[in-house]
Amino acid sequence: MTRLVSVRALTVALCALLVGTFSAEVRAQPADTAWTPALSMQYRAIGGTAVSPDGELVAYVVRTPLMEGEQSEYRSHIHVASADGTMNVQYTRGEHSAYDPQFSPDGQYLSFRSARSDETQVWAMRIEGGEAFPVTDAETGVGSFAWSPDGSTIAYTMTDPKSEEEQAREREKRDVQVVNEEFRFTHLYTTTFAEADDTTRQVQRLTGGSFHIRSFDWSPDGATIVFAHQPNSRINTGFTEADISTVPADSGAVTALVERPGVDDSPHYAPDGQTIAFLSQGGQPEPVGLNDVYTVSAAGGTPQKLAETPNRSSSLLGWTGDSQTVLISEPVRTSSHVFAVPTDGSAPQQITQGDGLHSDLSLAANAPRMAFAYENTDTPADVHLTTIGEYERHQLTDLHADVPKPPMGQTEVLTWTAPDGMEVEGLITYPVGYEDGDRVPLVLSVHGGPAGVYSRSFTGGPSIYMTQVFAQRGYAVLRPNPRGSTGYGKDFRYANVEDWGYGDYEDLMAGVDLMVDRGVAHPDSLALMGWSYGGYMTSFAVTRTDRFQAASMGAGLPNLISMVGTTDIPDYLVGHMGGEFWDNIETYERHSAIYRIDNVTTPTQVLHGAEDDRVPTRQGQEFYRALHRQGVPTEMVLYPRTPHGPREPKLLMDVTPRILAWFDEHLGRAASTASASTE
Repeated sequence: MTRLVSVRALTVALCALLVGTFSAEVRAQPADTAWTPALSMQYRAIGGTAVSPDGELVAYVVRTPLMEGEQSEYRSHIHVASADGTMNVQYTRGEHSAYDPQFSPDGQYLSFRSARSDETQVWAMRIEGGEAFPVTDAETGVGSFAWSPDGSTIAYTMTDPKSEEEQAREREKRDVQVVNEEFRFTHLYTTTFAEADDTTRQVQRLTGGSFHIRSFDWSPDGATIVFAHQPNSRINTGFTEADISTVPADSGAVTALVERPGVDDSPHYAPDGQTIAFLSQGGQPEPVGLNDVYTVSAAGGTPQKLAETPNRSSSLLGWTGDSQTVLISEPVRTSSHVFAVPTDGSAPQQITQGDGLHSDLSLAANAPRMAFAYENTDTPADVHLTTIGEYERHQLTDLHADVPKPPMGQTEVLTWTAPDGMEVEGLITYPVGYEDGDRVPLVLSVHGGPAGVYSRSFTGGPSIYMTQVFAQRGYAVLRPNPRGSTGYGKDFRYANVEDWGYGDYEDLMAGVDLMVDRGVAHPDSLALMGWSYGGYMTSFAVTRTDRFQAASMGAGLPNLISMVGTTDIPDYLVGHMGGEFWDNIETYERHSAIYRIDNVTTPTQVLHGAEDDRVPTRQGQEFYRALHRQGVPTEMVLYPRTPHGPREPKLLMDVTPRILAWFDEHLGRAASTASASTE
């Protein structure tokens, strides 16, 4: 029987349902004995690190959900730990979040961003303690900032304020918008650093004009700032166009340094000031995703490509002190690692070791030390420190010592072969208490991207899909990395271009078959879920098979033609489809689930953010209405105030229980689960 669900009614009733659905889970399984959304939310996220110049202190950000009464938000505050483990204290407090910590070059101040005075500004406080004070008074707030090498000045970015004419138009209700012709650009400013009141500070604007700054760095002598910029502020432009220029730090003419097609970004001066490292698509747009490491003389010249990293999707961290090596991080299969890339063209060397995620990395300016957050499937994230020359993790925090950790469903990495010979890797998490030989319901979970990756992150933490909560309810969760995923090199990442829903689908189903063949998954108890591209694959899979008894499509894109015309990143989709839809109409239709909708019999739930510009909400509505009109069991849930994924903790906590209720019902488990929950 088709579920007749009113989208409007769901939206209005959502807030009331959240507490009820969630509370039922808590009552059924106490948080200290079983995995529930409430327990998972107690595992807090680390939101960045910073190492003092001498490497003796590490500042780190802890993000905590606030969910009492009418609250549903996150608050971040900065803590500081000593490298020798003798000190670990919270430095910022209060109702306003503090984040993006940076030490002053002399190590005497800790600076950060906070919206303590309406707009986000840079604040600072002495390391010895005391009250924080504002460093900037940017009209529209500070986007990013960095200390000058001598500590006398702070450079920052600010988005242009509205002009008097724009403000007048708004007041007079004639504020029409001309799409793609009116932009507010982000530009560079400097301010002198002083503890006195704002009247003693001098603010200097360094750049202006029709370009948008995305990243910058100071030269070691403090005379110049190098920055990456794109022609406008559209997020889509950032996939295809960005150049690198310099500007005198005391104002002056902008000079082009790297100017060519494609994206050149993240410039970093070497310590000797002679060379600048940056990330590049290599002189042509690569919207599918490519970040190789290049260098260029600070005086200008032809960029030089360094040796390719394993995944060719680097994030640039900085340099070693001898100016001979660039440090980068990137995914490596189901882990993430730091690599040293020599400027002489020799092969990159992996610095970090072991299975797990190294994230939120930062380098000490005057010492060979690196701070980072580390986690793996069974261990939540904590802050660690290592020397760069000899890797050894020294744990500085124990953020979850007081958080219950019930028995977990075991997670292991699997490898299998798709029908065409492609090797595929993924992770399987077994139900809590699983015993060999048990056949259990299996959830196939598909990640977003498609250049996302399922990694060895902690499976008990909060996320859209809370893995251990599914495991607690008796489900095995298979999380494959099909072709198109990052972490396996450029060729693998590009392997599903113009092939969405076919080769990647076979990769996924081969993983399901492996679990059935091994006697883990019951072939008649299969479920499917995914968000974004994972939602796309969910929509497409139910048009190709009836093997799944239930499916949940999160922020899916079943119609690639309407998607490319409405998303805020059309070039990303065009890159994967091999061209514009009017030149490739058959390709777009062939890879769109909506044109195969009459094949669907699987009960399919549709979840979507009500304010999603990445995958516009109409994508979910289109699929829901088509299923409903055909009599396929369906429901649609709209999350209010939500862009391309829940940003409020109460809404995040709603997703997993809602999916579980859908799966339990359509796998015939609702009665048995309810019975078990009362025992």
